[in-house]
Amino acid sequence: MRAFPDEAEITVRGGHGGAGCVSFHRARFQPRGRPDGGNGGAGGDVILEASEHTRTLAYFRRRRLFQADRGQPGGKQDRLGKSGSPLIVIVPPGTLVHDADSGNFLGELLSPGDRLVVARGGRGGKGNAHFTSSRLRSPRFAQPGEPGEERRLRLELQVLADVGLIGAPNAGKTSLLRALTASSARVDVFPFTTLTPQLGVLQTDPALAAKPIILAEIPGLIPDAHKGKGLGLRFLRHLRRTRLLVQVIDISRIEPENPLGPMEELEREMRAFDPRLLLRPRLIALNKIDLISPEFPLEQVMQEYRRAGPVFPVSAATGEGLVPLRQAVLEEIARLGDDKEPEQALE
Repeated sequence: MRAFPDEAEITVRGGHGGAGCVSFHRARFQPRGRPDGGNGGAGGDVILEASEHTRTLAYFRRRRLFQADRGQPGGKQDRLGKSGSPLIVIVPPGTLVHDADSGNFLGELLSPGDRLVVARGGRGGKGNAHFTSSRLRSPRFAQPGEPGEERRLRLELQVLADVGLIGAPNAGKTSLLRALTASSARVDVFPFTTLTPQLGVLQTDPALAAKPIILAEIPGLIPDAHKGKGLGLRFLRHLRRTRLLVQVIDISRIEPENPLGPMEELEREMRAFDPRLLLRPRLIALNKIDLISPEFPLEQVMQEYRRAGPVFPVSAATGEGLVPLRQAVLEEIARLGDDKEPEQALE
């Protein structure tokens, strides 16, 4: 499976400005024509625009250079050169833009229609008519056009989802995503089946939410993911855009003597990456209850987890407990409201 195309590096170049014109007006009975060279047109800008019709940065694997049109030179009779057309580059919503050389953050495009100018076109050169004065009656020179701005950009995509499913490898996140939504993400018995963030749409109750809720499964995190071990660093940042977290715990692997161990391990990685993730509202799904024995102390384990947040024992395989979890997700997203966007850590 190919890696999720959530990062790209491209070069953008504004259009070169058009040159100014050197010209003199010639007409019958006017032996001394005046300077009439027009100015050159400005080069086009390179503009990034967010569109809902694209979801990844895969296009930028095939194309790395984007250059806007150059301005046209000025003409006789004070004619201005035509400005170069801007180049619109389409990116998915949730794209963050950094200068690849300096590392400076340039902006973000969160909603469809958002635009960001990333390379300005060069100014057009002045024609000789511009330089006419009482002291300089017949200038025989003009300016060349200025080159457009050029820079290397690093694009970073953060998945825009309402709910993030997070958990250890093989905790059943993909199965839970498929059970709650119409997602067709791959499921298998071995860990790290999911190598890319998977999205699903949870259809909503019109009385609770006006639009469908997007769920994102974040691939399994392992110890030291915040240091780059595995693929943790690449996927932890997708949690910054989610408004609600669902921590998926494999209850069949919980040791009753240390029931909070799996959750504490997840929290360590989240805290090391960005402590503000722990302030995000969350639900806890104790998955795979169909695999525990009758002697398992389920009520005691749930009591321990209730200290961290609402707990839901579920089985993604059989569907047991999914209705209360689904309802809790709908109610929590409705409570948060559309105007409560999570704070994003950019540093």
